[in-house]
Amino acid sequence: MTFVPILWSVWGVVVALLFSLHIYRGSLEKNEDDQIFLDDSFEHEKVAQMAIVAKVQKIEPALRVAKWLALAMTIFIIVYYIRDILLQLNVIH
Repeated sequence: MTFVPILWSVWGVVVALLFSLHIYRGSLEKNEDDQIFLDDSFEHEKVAQMAIVAKVQKIEPALRVAKWLALAMTIFIIVYYIRDILLQLNVIH
């Protein structure tokens, strides 16, 4: 197998991971409420909201890494193809 299919396959996996993390975070955040619990009778709801926030905060570092990795790989692919075009046109040797 040559370099380019491996490069595109790895990029596809990273982007799929990025999208799946975004979808998972979105599904967690749809149940999150912006509320202030002033009474102790709503303690169970407060605990549930804190659990959702904890899950979202746990996903954030992985999501940030996936975003930077996808960006770096995209830039690498663009530079690779620009270099290939310049080699084809004999601009660089």
